[in-house]
Amino acid sequence: MQDRERDAEGRARSTRPRDGFGRPLPPGSIGVPRIPDDLELPPDRTLGYAQELLDDGLAFNAHEVLEAAWKNGPFAERQLWQGLAQLAVGLTHIQRGNAKGARTLLLRAAERLAMYEPEPGGDHGVDRAGLIEYARALVARLAPDAEIAPGDLRPALRR
Repeated sequence: MQDRERDAEGRARSTRPRDGFGRPLPPGSIGVPRIPDDLELPPDRTLGYAQELLDDGLAFNAHEVLEAAWKNGPFAERQLWQGLAQLAVGLTHIQRGNAKGARTLLLRAAERLAMYEPEPGGDHGVDRAGLIEYARALVARLAPDAEIAPGDLRPALRR
């Protein structure tokens, strides 16, 4: 059995190209540009970049940007960034046709965003109430064979 690719810290990392939904492609294929594992951006740029990716239908890549903020940002804001990353993963599951996975992640995202209590200025203009409502409305629309238009998978992250 072949060992998984690992980074300098020993964490599993795959360098295989990925499609627009984040699925691995065969080695040598041309996929969408990858988000660097060590991405560190200030909150405003993180939200702007993630929004561009969502608007382009690249929810998996938006998830990677938001996950980097969750892992690299201040501990006090982890719940916010984790909730946003989970929202993007929920959208990725819809894009991949996985209604069950989408439901689970969207509900987790709504729960995290609802529990987050920001310090003054700690929400960076994120529309938490709107995103919670958006996630719950998407869950209500999900069925095993649900058809959700790509345009419905592009939420506005900020107020």
